[in-house]
Amino acid sequence: MELMQIIVLALVQGITEFLPISSSAHLILVPALTGWPDQGLAFDVAVHVGTLAAVLIYFRIELLAMTRSWLGSLRGRGCDADARLAWMVVLATLPVVAAGFLGKNFIESELRSVAVIATTTILFGLLLGWADWRGRREQDEYSLGWAGALLIGAFQALALIPGVSRAGITLTAGLLLGLTRTAAARFAFLLAIPATAGSGVFLTRDLLREPAAVDWGVLGLGALMAGLSAYLCIALFLRLLRHSGLLPFVVYRVALGGVLWLWFV
Repeated sequence: MELMQIIVLALVQGITEFLPISSSAHLILVPALTGWPDQGLAFDVAVHVGTLAAVLIYFRIELLAMTRSWLGSLRGRGCDADARLAWMVVLATLPVVAAGFLGKNFIESELRSVAVIATTTILFGLLLGWADWRGRREQDEYSLGWAGALLIGAFQALALIPGVSRAGITLTAGLLLGLTRTAAARFAFLLAIPATAGSGVFLTRDLLREPAAVDWGVLGLGALMAGLSAYLCIALFLRLLRHSGLLPFVVYRVALGGVLWLWFV
């Protein structure tokens, strides 16, 4: 892989993984614009490791408190706010795990067309805008109930459909439940940890089935670039949400979906 390809693809992965703009749409558009060959499974694993490291590092203090309290709850010490939030993340992860096992083959065979991705990029972008407009934005992530966490998890399962955007659909669900923009985004980022880790495990499994020479320098640079861009993306996105709404991302999604329709469909 050329240096420019490594940098661009790593940045695309790092940024689109955590913004509500559909990574699958960008992964179609970038190769089409550049004519680059497929980067390979090993590179995909590397950039997933980078983005996972970014969210773990950014939320390290919260994650440490949640893990300590969650383990305490398993030992019968009761559930404080941190333990309860950890259980909410666990509960909200279950629907995407079930949907992945039950629907993976159908999604890969029937729903990976450019027409599907262009359509979902637009429709779920508009839904995000509607949720941002209608949401009460009164509660933080610690106030989520069990039903609310499960609903966000069910929405997250929709992100298995290309173009929906995992970050976008979980933000949408959180806003519809009355969370503030920042709280909805923080819970979406916490949910990204098991989702990104699970995706990395499946990619690693596929990689082990196709043994090939590994260029560790390329993988290391890809992981580093993806991780740095993802960390900055999380920080800037949370800061942006405190001062403005999600309209710029809605407009961007609609424009991106329109480009995909006009260019590829």
